Amino acid sequence: MISIARLTTVELRKMADTRSGRWLLATAGLISAAIVLIILLAGEPGDLALAGLFAPTLWPLSIFLPILGVLSVTSEWTQRTALTTFALVPERHRVATAKVLAALLLALLAAAVSLAFAAAGNLIGLLAADGDGSWRLTAADLGKGVLFLLVTMMIGVAFGMLLMNSAAAIVLVLVLPVVWSILTELVRAIRTVAEWLDISVTSGLLIDAEVTMGGQDWAKLGTSVAMWVLLPAGAGLARLLRREVA
Repeated sequence: MISIARLTTVELRKMADTRSGRWLLATAGLISAAIVLIILLAGEPGDLALAGLFAPTLWPLSIFLPILGVLSVTSEWTQRTALTTFALVPERHRVATAKVLAALLLALLAAAVSLAFAAAGNLIGLLAADGDGSWRLTAADLGKGVLFLLVTMMIGVAFGMLLMNSAAAIVLVLVLPVVWSILTELVRAIRTVAEWLDISVTSGLLIDAEVTMGGQDWAKLGTSVAMWVLLPAGAGLARLLRREVA
């Protein structure tokens, strides 16, 4: 039996081996680097610190990682490789587990790259831009930044598993949070509920330097993750285990 570690390695490689995967990763990295450069050129000296540079680099990743999460699951069906995959590994739940682990590992690698960009920017700011130069980044802030990327990645995986169609899942992942935010602005009656279910807001607090998250903020984040990640992932896994492979 193929081990989960080997399956995870294979799935991680598959996410970067495709042309779309490489372009998404390269584009996300370039935008993160560009954000650091813009802050170095136009930011205030107080912003040129490790903590001040790290959080902004996570925003572009929060857009591209869910798309990669979608593709990591839907590629088996859109590229017609599901028959080969499930013939080699008949236990579909093991394949699903490997895909989730690979997605989480990629999110961790993305966080490490963002931290490296922020560190390089901080050093340049210290030497050439009269920046603050502080290397202070608390474990809590680093952990929240990493959690932010893990949550955004898992949204893509969950919707990809639920729909098993790349185009539909990507559109929903990108459009639904926007539609939900617009609805909360237009319909006052759902604003209280929206505070608990709008994951773009609840997860955004994780990298908002001006906010110290309290117990209720964490409860809201957990509730929105249950709706946007756990619910579609559970339904998607049930569908994956039963779907006919043509």
